Amino acid sequence: MFESLTEKFNSVFRSLAGRGRITEANISDAMRDVRKALLEADVNYNVVKQFCKDVTQAAIGAEVIKSLHPSQVMVKIVSEELTKLMGPVDSRIYFVSPGPTVIMLAGLQGCGKTTTAAKLAKYLVAKGKKPLLVADDLQRPAAIEQLIILGRQINVDVYSEDSKNAVKVAKNAVKYARKNEYDVVVLDTAGRLHIDQEMMTEIADVAKAVSPHQIYLVCDAMTGQDAVTSTKEFNERLELDGVILTKLDGDARGGAALSIKAVTTKPIKFIGVGEKLDKLEEFHPDRMAGRILGMGDVVTLVEKAQEHFKAEEAEKLQKKIAKGSFGFDDFLKQMQAVKKMGGMKDMLKMMPGMGGQLKDMDFDGAELDQTEAIVYSMTPAERRDPDIIDSSRRRRVAAGAGVEVQDVSGLVKTFKRSRDMLKAISGGSLGGLKNLLSGGFNMGALNQMMAGGRKIKHRSKRKRIIKRRGKTKRR
Repeated sequence: MFESLTEKFNSVFRSLAGRGRITEANISDAMRDVRKALLEADVNYNVVKQFCKDVTQAAIGAEVIKSLHPSQVMVKIVSEELTKLMGPVDSRIYFVSPGPTVIMLAGLQGCGKTTTAAKLAKYLVAKGKKPLLVADDLQRPAAIEQLIILGRQINVDVYSEDSKNAVKVAKNAVKYARKNEYDVVVLDTAGRLHIDQEMMTEIADVAKAVSPHQIYLVCDAMTGQDAVTSTKEFNERLELDGVILTKLDGDARGGAALSIKAVTTKPIKFIGVGEKLDKLEEFHPDRMAGRILGMGDVVTLVEKAQEHFKAEEAEKLQKKIAKGSFGFDDFLKQMQAVKKMGGMKDMLKMMPGMGGQLKDMDFDGAELDQTEAIVYSMTPAERRDPDIIDSSRRRRVAAGAGVEVQDVSGLVKTFKRSRDMLKAISGGSLGGLKNLLSGGFNMGALNQMMAGGRKIKHRSKRKRIIKRRGKTKRR
């Protein structure tokens, strides 16, 4: 997300860093580039105008001109102003007691509302709640069946009726939830155009009938300023409590995320960053500002790691690494955890300074699958002790995985080298691996192993490395 905007912001900061002396004219030129970048990202014009004005005033007031590191000061100022623009932080869901808490989702057709309802239910389960999904989209064909299928995937009950009366279904669902002691009701309503007065009246009637405690508008981030317009229209009818932005992983511009709060005053509660049902994140303006500026998002990365790496398992893994007994079985667990966290590229994007470098790197998911196939083709003894894998065993593993023998050899060689490196780190002055993402996770080593012993492909034309006949040539 925000790749284009991030690249242009970084270009502006580099131009400031390259100047021997910063003047008000330099800052004015930089803000002209920032203004252009924001407009190209489909940010609302009035928002862009006010943002640039605020940054310029803050820059001059902070004496950027006299600073020894003006570009760094400008990054700090722009980050703070972006946070103000998208903030304040308000990702909480306000639960009532006694329950159930009723959350109604509204939105345009095709914005991803039904999938978002399931994602939100999964999020609530992780928070210790017992949600009930309600199939109240009675307009779109197969909408009810879709929600039922999604509910099965996350083990959440779905309430549905064979009816065309959305108000009746909503009222009956809340009664059912109260009777059966559900904590939260997530109401999935039909998608509608904000210019369709009949449909807008229907959703207003549903809201009046069940008095939802929270009403969230689900918006497609890729619609840009149209998302802002629809938010204003829906808010006039429903008095929204917040916005959920979907498909943010596919929007390289990010105009909606930067405009909605400033124009509508409604906070962004959650963002959808992928198709899978665990790809719903709480929205934190300060973290998002860091991502936009290429500063990473270490806090979110650590939170994801803590979800998938248990402290007890990390402790056991560290002991194995220290003894040098780290095997392919342990590696498989790490690789599967990384996949659950979104994959290597998604993780690296959250590391400070990595965002700009990743555009030149090619992470091939097929290579990760191949690595997994190679490991599964090994016997339990070979996975525990890779040192016993001789040439004949490599041929058998290669045949079982459907790969070349050199692929197996490369993976085993890299694994051994990485294992030795991890052992050295574990016993070194760093105090072990527990201080890294709650323990037992070395990104550099795991990155290369997951690529099957090959280095991540780099598209740079100046330094393309090609292996021929066992020799490495650089051109």
